[in-house]
Amino acid sequence: MHPWSIAIILGLIEGLTEFIPVSSTGHLLIAEHWLGEQSQLFNVIIQPAAALALIPIFWTKITRMIFGMDAPEHRDMLMKLAVAFGITVVGGLIMKKLDVTLPKTITPVAWATLIGGLVIIAVEALRRGERTTSSITWPIAVIFGVAQLVAIAFPGASRSGTTIMLAMLLGLARPAATEFSFLLGIPTLFAAGAKEMLDVVKDGQLGSVDWMQLGLGALAAFVSAFVVVKWLIRFVQTHNFNGFAIYRLVLGAGLLLFAAKGI
Repeated sequence: MHPWSIAIILGLIEGLTEFIPVSSTGHLLIAEHWLGEQSQLFNVIIQPAAALALIPIFWTKITRMIFGMDAPEHRDMLMKLAVAFGITVVGGLIMKKLDVTLPKTITPVAWATLIGGLVIIAVEALRRGERTTSSITWPIAVIFGVAQLVAIAFPGASRSGTTIMLAMLLGLARPAATEFSFLLGIPTLFAAGAKEMLDVVKDGQLGSVDWMQLGLGALAAFVSAFVVVKWLIRFVQTHNFNGFAIYRLVLGAGLLLFAAKGI
């Protein structure tokens, strides 16, 4: 398969899976198992490309928070996003210092996918019929930051899935949890991309980067993420996440079977 085709496929996978609770990192690791491993720069750059799709969707809310900080509700939301992001940054740096690395084999991804599916079913069952709130409290903001660290350590856990489920456990309504997870994803994914780009520059590897391939992957991630996020915002208003849980259980079981057979 042509490298450009592979880049587009991986970009589509990133955009389709980044913001739904199924783990984009896990899906990319799985895809690369058959399509061939890409550079770390490619995998990190297509993530902020997907996050870029959130900006036009949440443009009004973002500009209100930034330029309307005289309003207490806007200032409060921006501060809580900053705290959640700060926890992720500090925790991520500590994990890097401790040399915590992502597993590159299918088996741990399969288990994280399976367990994540069970967690979604459990959370949805626990919260069924319970009163929820659309208010982002400080404990919820903190748990969002911690949840992102869990997703960093365990590919297959899903950044969006982990943050949304833990927030729902604390009583946050599904639509509010989904929206905050999306907003938090913007600085998180852009920071990861900027850090990786800085490392490439420091290592003098810019000359070895296939910019056309990277651009095609980023464009595919942007377009597919835009479509998925617009759809998911409507979906969570009237649906739960059990469908994604079933998908994760089937996928996880299938991956364990493939791994057992050495495929």
